[in-house]
Amino acid sequence: PFVIVCNHQASLDLMGMVEVIPERCVPIAKRELLYLGTVGWACWLSGIIFIDRHRRDAAIEVISHTASTMRRENVR
Repeated sequence: PFVIVCNHQASLDLMGMVEVIPERCVPIAKRELLYLGTVGWACWLSGIIFIDRHRRDAAIEVISHTASTMRRENVR
């Protein structure tokens, strides 16, 4: 397992990240991206898991649940 951190500077960086991210990878993004029009829709449709950085407890719960699912399904 490994973690890839992408600090994108423009919306076009998303297309580059798609080429780098390995198969069976679980992407997690800040919830604010969900509200960026077509980028948000594309992220949501591609199965990105969103965390709300302003609600710490909720973010930890989402990441914990995601980690459990990843271990169970043997994904990165």
